[in-house]
Formats: sequence, C-alpha cells, structure tokens
Amino acid sequence: MSIDPGWPVALACVALLVLTLVMYAVGRLPQPTATLVAAGRAVVQLGLAALVITAVARDLLLSVLLLCAMFAVAVFTTTRRVGAVGAWPWSTLAMLAGLLPVVAVILLTRTVPLEGIALIPVVGIILGNTMNGHTLVGRRSFAALREEAAQYDAGLSIGLTRAQSIDEIVHRRLPEALIPGLDQVRTAGVVTLPGAFIGVLLGGGSPAQAAAAQVLVLLGIMAAQTTTTVVAGRLISSARLLPADLHARLRP
Repeated sequence: MSIDPGWPVALACVALLVLTLVMYAVGRLPQPTATLVAAGRAVVQLGLAALVITAVARDLLLSVLLLCAMFAVAVFTTTRRVGAVGAWPWSTLAMLAGLLPVVAVILLTRTVPLEGIALIPVVGIILGNTMNGHTLVGRRSFAALREEAAQYDAGLSIGLTRAQSIDEIVHRRLPEALIPGLDQVRTAGVVTLPGAFIGVLLGGGSPAQAAAAQVLVLLGIMAAQTTTTVVAGRLISSARLLPADLHARLRP
C-alpha cells in the first residue's frame, strides 16, 4: 500500500488546512496566517527533501553529507528557539552527545544497514526528537533562571558556587523536558501508531517488522533525548550553554 500524490491528497490537505483555520477563528487564536506559512513551508520543504533523498540515497557519502546538513539546521533551529544562538558550539556538543552513541549502536548491531535509504529516515527521526529535547531543556531552564534569580543569589550568599547555584534551579527542570518523549514511548501501539510503524506497513512490511522498526526508533529517541538533556543540563550549570542575558546576569 502507498499514498500517491494527486488530487485526492491535495483535496484532503486543503480540507485539513481549512479545518485548522476555522478552529483558529472559533478559538480566536492569534496569528492564523502562521498555519498557512507552516503548511506552505511543509509542502516546499518535503518536496525538495523527496528530490534530494532520491538523488543522494544511493550514495553513502552523499547521504552522510545530507544528514550533516540536517544536523546543522537542527542546531540553528534549536539555538534560535531558546535564544542562545551565540552558544551554538555547546548546543552542538549536547546534541552530538545524544545522537552519535545511538547511531553507533544501530550501526554496530547491524539493525539498520549501512545504506543511505535506511540511514536517512532513521537518523532523521532520532535527530528531530533530539532537537526537540534540547529545545525543551533550554526553554524550561532559561525561563526558570530568569524567574528565580533571587534563589540563585541566595545560593551564592550561602557559599554555593555558580555552577551549584544554577544547578539548584535547573536540575529539577530536566525531567520535565523528557516527559513528551517518555509519553511517546509509553503510549506507542496503545494511543498512537508512530511514523516508523506506519511507514513500514505502507512500504509492504509485515506488522512484526513494523513493530521491530518502531521499537528500535523509540528506544533510540529515548536514549538520545535523555543523554542530550543530561549533557545540556551540565553545560547550563557550568554557564557555557546560556543566552547572552543570562550569561551576563549569572556571575559568580
């Protein structure tokens, strides 16, 4: 089974977009045009991605270069989202710490063949979720550090180091960043049928093959997000991964 591009898909997409806009109007939500921009970007970007993947998937080196480009976009996106573009080297380190071990395990166990057509979707899914984990860590931690500046100062006043004072605020935010990923794993097959599962089924694979692929991806996401969250938390506590305003404010 496959979903072929054509008028039925176009009609369904238009209907779904109209439904979204209607709900924006009913709920009096701000910036309804943002949905049109997002939809337009999705069509263009996925169309280009399909062309690029078709062109490079047969060549392993080109596939790796494509994944590197995707990683660079992910770093730029998450650092801009958390307001810490200047700290991109540390964001890169945190995301690589989560992504590379997972990719290494997948390749060393030969669960995914060393081929572009297999690596691009699997690594891409894990990378996207690693980026989301980093973004959640940054947004929650930086908001807490701004809101609890008095607690930070109190920590310094009783003799704590800068890293210890920051960690007192940041550490309890780290589990919050992992909740979406954990819920995704907990509810897989019960509440949701995730993308890899559906993809294998649509590609003609058996339900058992689809389940195996999805379990691999979900556990990879969980490992990558957890590692990135822990490393990012350490980098935030050491005042390396911080927005400019917090870096200036959080002096020892």
